[in-house]
Amino acid sequence: MWPKSPRAERRAVAALLALAALPGCIRLDMYDQPRYDALERSAFFADGRSARPLPAGTVARGTLYEDRAFATGTVDDSTYVSELPFALTPELLQRGRERYGIFCIVCHDALGTGRGMVVQRGYKQPPEFHIERLRQQPAGYIFDVISKGFATMPSYAAQIPIADRWAIVAYVRALQLSQHVAVRELPEPARSQIEHDATRGRNDKAAPPEKQGAHD
Repeated sequence: MWPKSPRAERRAVAALLALAALPGCIRLDMYDQPRYDALERSAFFADGRSARPLPAGTVARGTLYEDRAFATGTVDDSTYVSELPFALTPELLQRGRERYGIFCIVCHDALGTGRGMVVQRGYKQPPEFHIERLRQQPAGYIFDVISKGFATMPSYAAQIPIADRWAIVAYVRALQLSQHVAVRELPEPARSQIEHDATRGRNDKAAPPEKQGAHD
């Protein structure tokens, strides 16, 4: 019920006006907070930018790579490292095979011949890893291509950590070797198996048709 006395009426009107103004004040303060929005101009700094440049020498956490060969695949601005910058292990090759199967196989296929699934569907075919030009390239070159991209191949620096890029390089080298290794250079068990299979194949071709079943 509305107050009957003039004094009570004035108090009620003042309270109502204060309540009506309060939400507007709160909303304005929340909307126009005392901070800079992204790319907002600043009248305080001489260059007019609210976002300040980083001090010289600033390095993001976790990205201080003092080993240039490991981080870039180069010895200097014009020379690639010739070999992996760390020891080759079975675990490294397995990791490279796994990462290759995730990121590379869709274009380069399982053997590195450049006939992956996206190529079969119209993407430009990359060169085979087994051509002489790529077989002679240093390891750092392959790392650099993975990192920066080349021709229609995009950069994978954002998707693949440095260590995994090197693991892929190691696996690509293994693929190249697998297609050009001489039988005499294989370990004894593999060499014996290949020689046995080759001898058996020659005997099958030389045997009369009725005797071929003995070898099946």
